[in-house]
Amino acid sequence: MARMHSRDKGKSGSSRPAHKVPSWASYKGKEVEKLVIKYAKSDKSASEIGMILRDTYGIQSVKVLTEKSVSQILAENGLAKQLPEDLLNLIKKLIAVKQHLEKNIHDKTSKRGYQLTISKIRRLVKYYKKSNKLSVDWNLDVDRLKMYLE
Repeated sequence: MARMHSRDKGKSGSSRPAHKVPSWASYKGKEVEKLVIKYAKSDKSASEIGMILRDTYGIQSVKVLTEKSVSQILAENGLAKQLPEDLLNLIKKLIAVKQHLEKNIHDKTSKRGYQLTISKIRRLVKYYKKSNKLSVDWNLDVDRLKMYLE
């Protein structure tokens, strides 16, 4: 099946590591949770924390060591953001495209990108409302986008 907004087909990538704690793992579950909390307090997102733990500490999978995802650890400690990270990233992209369109009114390609981004946000909001991660009455206010980033 082709991708939604491109003509690409298929999905390639590396396979995930095994779902067991390796014998060479130097960090235990509680230590990893403390590291996640430390980086969350320094205003890092869940994906940034995962990359830091992977690249700096050699932790291949937080979920294998702690039996919880980074997002679950953040939620338990009250450090989770109000909006999910992927939705925030799409809103940031929408702000950038909208600013570009204000300067370049006749840029039709950017207008199409703006429409696709809004479509992605609407689909994601629909999913988050169904899974109760967003309140049912939450709506995207396109005129006041920057308020979501605060």
